[in-house]
Amino acid sequence: MRVVCCIRYTLDPFKRAQFEEYARRWGAIIPRCGGDLVGYYLPHEGTNNIALAMIGFASLAEYEAYRARLRADPEGAANFRFAEEERFILREERSFLRAV
Repeated sequence: MRVVCCIRYTLDPFKRAQFEEYARRWGAIIPRCGGDLVGYYLPHEGTNNIALAMIGFASLAEYEAYRARLRADPEGAANFRFAEEERFILREERSFLRAV
């Protein structure tokens, strides 16, 4: 079974540039830790404070192993700290999807 973790972010709309930097950093980190990065998406038109990320995994067990590797990764930990310090993410929701 293949699953996709869809992360929905509520952003501070005045800090979208910081979120874009955060998302770009994940481009190297996520694959190294075992995730198949589909992409990060910022608002283009309409709502200005919602962003999405989609990351694929072979299974939920693979997702759990990925999360452990991500937390142990020095660049991953630094990117999490960056988000906490800059406070551009106001809310984060995860959904796990499968293809129909």
